[in-house]
Amino acid sequence: MFGMGIWELIVILIIVLVVFGAKRLPELGEGLGKFVSGLRNGLQNESDKDPDEHKS
Repeated sequence: MFGMGIWELIVILIIVLVVFGAKRLPELGEGLGKFVSGLRNGLQNESDKDPDEHKS
């Protein structure tokens, strides 16, 4: 994943846990999930549009 091994991911997760704390992690995960979902929906809606619609 992104050229990183399991140990690098574990270190990053530990740093995130220390910086944000255990109580804020679920909020951060929920916000990230909503962002990714919105991004996917936006990209999908953009690709669903008629290609001739943008031509002048």
